[in-house]
Parts: sequence; C-alpha cells; structure tokens
Amino acid sequence: MDDPSVVDAPGEAPGPDEALVFDVFSRRCPSRATLEHATGRWGSLTLGALYESGCRFNELRRRVDGVSEKMLSRTLHALERDGLVHRDAKPVNPPRVDYALTPLGRAVAGQLLALIELVEGRMSEVLAARERYDATRERHEAAERGYDAGRERDDGVRERDGGTVTTARGGR
Repeated sequence: MDDPSVVDAPGEAPGPDEALVFDVFSRRCPSRATLEHATGRWGSLTLGALYESGCRFNELRRRVDGVSEKMLSRTLHALERDGLVHRDAKPVNPPRVDYALTPLGRAVAGQLLALIELVEGRMSEVLAARERYDATRERHEAAERGYDAGRERDDGVRERDGGTVTTARGGR
C-alpha cells in the first residue's frame, strides 16, 4: 500500500511496522467522513448541545432547534459510530435512552464551541461583508441584465429600453 492513510478494504489494518497517517484532504481518507459528521449542520449543533451535559433524545431535539427526528437520529447514529457520542439505553418501561459525549466527543465539541463563539462574536463583521457582497453583486447583475436585455438590429445597432446604443459595427 503506497499511502498508509488510505484504507482500501474495511477492516484492513496496518502491518506491525506501519503507522496510520490520516490526511483529510485525500479523497479516500476515512477522516473525511468523521469530519463531515462532526462539522455538518446537525453534527456540530448536536455535539455543542451535549457539551454541558448528556440528555435524552427529545431534550436534545428541543435544544437543537429545527432538526427533525429523522435527521437527529441519523446524526446521533453517525456520531456514535465515530466514537463521539455514547448512547445509553436503559431497560425500563417506558424505554429511556440517554446520550452523552465520549472523551473524544468532548474534545471535538470543545473545538467546535470555540469556532461557534468566534463566529457569533464576529457576526457584525459577517453581516457587513454580506451587505457589501450583495450590493456589489446586485449592481453587477443589473448591468448584465441591462446589456443582455437589448437586441441587436441587422445594422449592428443595439436597441435597449427604447433608445439606441452604437456597437462596433454601427455608426450611431
């Protein structure tokens, strides 16, 4: 195997003298899926919500506003599979299932919460940048629409909004 960070077959392990080196920028690296699970829309919010304390499914669903039952369930399964979340099903009636972060999940969630705090703390800059971008984009698109809205006559003159504009071929 040329690249020890790439596992070709499920369950394939490195030999005794090989150390695994993961590279998330390599398309076949398994760390990509874990990064996607942890940093995706619902994964990061779920990990952040579980950081302070574990909770039951419906508590978590209320905390992560907007997530559907189906998406939260999928997210929790992926995070559990990656070793970031622990699912504790208690054999009681009615059934009780609690979710909590594993030590690895706490470490990942801590980094995500630092990013969340940074973004929230600088949202005024983000909003100002969006306004500048949108204004520039709207002017650019309006200019393109104005040019594209015209039609060229046979004599090379472009007509637009009732007026005429001389083109390279036209003489007006």
